[in-house]
Amino acid sequence: MKYRDRIVSNHEIMLGKPVIKGTRITVEIILKKLSEGADHQDILRMYPRLKGEDSRAGLTLLPK
Repeated sequence: MKYRDRIVSNHEIMLGKPVIKGTRITVEIILKKLSEGADHQDILRMYPRLKGEDSRAGLTLLPK
């Protein structure tokens, strides 16, 4: 999966923060929820517009 297929950054949307394409859901909030103990299924329940690939796309931006 290429993160660019799922994540965009536009200065007119959420002040340019990376968001899931077609939403105003930031990668930052997804990563925060995951760091607080949520899993991918929790994320999908919290944000029903997301697909599984969307919640995993943010992880590809983390340094290895």
